[in-house]
Amino acid sequence: MNPSKINKINWKNITLPSNTGFTILTCVLLWAGWRISNGFYQTFTSFFAPSEPKIEIPTLIVNQIRSASELTTTVFVTQTVVPTSAERKLGDIVIATTKLLYIAQGEVKAGVDLGEITENNIQVNGEQIELKLPPAKILDRQINVNQSQVYDYNRGFLGLGPDVAPELQTLAQRETLAKIVETACQKGVLEEANKKAVFTVTKLLNTTGLNNIKVTPSPLKNCS
Repeated sequence: MNPSKINKINWKNITLPSNTGFTILTCVLLWAGWRISNGFYQTFTSFFAPSEPKIEIPTLIVNQIRSASELTTTVFVTQTVVPTSAERKLGDIVIATTKLLYIAQGEVKAGVDLGEITENNIQVNGEQIELKLPPAKILDRQINVNQSQVYDYNRGFLGLGPDVAPELQTLAQRETLAKIVETACQKGVLEEANKKAVFTVTKLLNTTGLNNIKVTPSPLKNCS
């Protein structure tokens, strides 16, 4: 056999497998590159992908409660009699006294100011949620002028007492407010308001689907 043919044949036999191997190697490298780039892309996108939204329980509770603003839970109504007087003097000697007797009906409203609740009032322990309410306090006090009246107005002997009916009535109303608040506090108006606030807020939050909430009152401050 001609040596040149042998070399030629060997060259073809070597060249053909090399081209095939190069093609296969190229495909393998491309596939591997695609897998690596695809994995990197998924990792990259998952890293920057937004996390699953969660409901912030304290914020939800605060927003739900604040919508109710002040919560009046107890109204104390009472009637009281308030005497007032003014003197006319000559030097240091009282020569006449004007007396006014005022019968007043007033009311005291007690409850919890829900606007004071913040996320610090809420503790989340696993599935248990605890809400501590602000202490109950006097929210309003007023005299029912339609149910109140001057019962007696007397300027004394010969009417010599000072004619100060408006001033005495204003004084009587001011003392009436102080007296009905004092009476309401003695009757436990704040304690009652605290209990009712716990019940009412619990019912309010149950409407949101949060049934695992424990509502507790705060210690009471001075009643005034």
